[in-house]
Amino acid sequence: MTRMLPRCFYGIALLMLASLPARAETTINMAVVSRTVFYLPAWMAEKQGFFKAEGLDVKMKVYDSSEPIFVDLRKNQQQIAVASIESVIAEAYKGGKVRIVAGGAKRPPHFIIAQPEIKTLADLKGKLIGVVSMHEGTTFFVADMAKAGGFKLSDVKVEAVGGSPTRQRLLKEKKIDAGLQPYPLSYEAEAAGLTNLGPIANLVPDYQFISVMVDEDWAKANRTALVGFLRALRKGTEYMFAHPDDSAEVAAKELNTTVPFARRAIADTEKMDIMSRDLSVAPASLRRVFDIMKEDGAIGRDVPFDPTKFVDGSYLMESRK
Repeated sequence: MTRMLPRCFYGIALLMLASLPARAETTINMAVVSRTVFYLPAWMAEKQGFFKAEGLDVKMKVYDSSEPIFVDLRKNQQQIAVASIESVIAEAYKGGKVRIVAGGAKRPPHFIIAQPEIKTLADLKGKLIGVVSMHEGTTFFVADMAKAGGFKLSDVKVEAVGGSPTRQRLLKEKKIDAGLQPYPLSYEAEAAGLTNLGPIANLVPDYQFISVMVDEDWAKANRTALVGFLRALRKGTEYMFAHPDDSAEVAAKELNTTVPFARRAIADTEKMDIMSRDLSVAPASLRRVFDIMKEDGAIGRDVPFDPTKFVDGSYLMESRK
């Protein structure tokens, strides 16, 4: 016969459980370039508790520039960067320790936005084009724009001014003539009367625009945390597409835009196949980055394409188990 325990025992047991310390969360500092739709999966992972379920407290910092991100990553002031990959590739061939561990945007979702009087790509000749950095990201697309416009790269002025929100402000203030803008900023620019010269993807269809990157030493010492981060980020990506209305509410707040524009951005991301939904790094997009860097002189022309020097896919594979 089972012996019943006194009720007071259950009360004491509940008190003891309540007094136990909660599982300590691992803090991860995550660096991003700007408030754009690329980072919505991370915001959804936070809002839906996916990071917390992995025992992580992820703190996101917006830099508005890519170069300082890698300075702080190497200092371990940031543990994860979701940004452009060009400098990481270049430095990997020189012994650099930053590695790409997952993908993000495998195609550029930008539109060529210009002042109202500029009607064609040819009209960009002699104009000032604002970019995020002189050595990364959309900067490399200016040469494609010049070629399509029928002039040389040297026929335009290029200036590093900062991330997409900053370029949006400078366009409105007429301090730059053109810039590549992701949606929903491109929608807002059109609504404000600026010219949309079309998607840059028409000129550059494949390009690994942003990826998840870490310092190799930190990753090896914190494998469980990194694998958990990638698992949660993938769930955030899946949630974004599965629940576009909920995600649009979050995006409107984080991107400082309207809910309809945010909802349209999510729909266009899916329609244009911008994101790697399983966080994989697209080979064709990665190769395109490498080839453009060789053309630009950022990598020697005799350097072979060897992704194993700058990509470590083991963490992503483990996160899928």
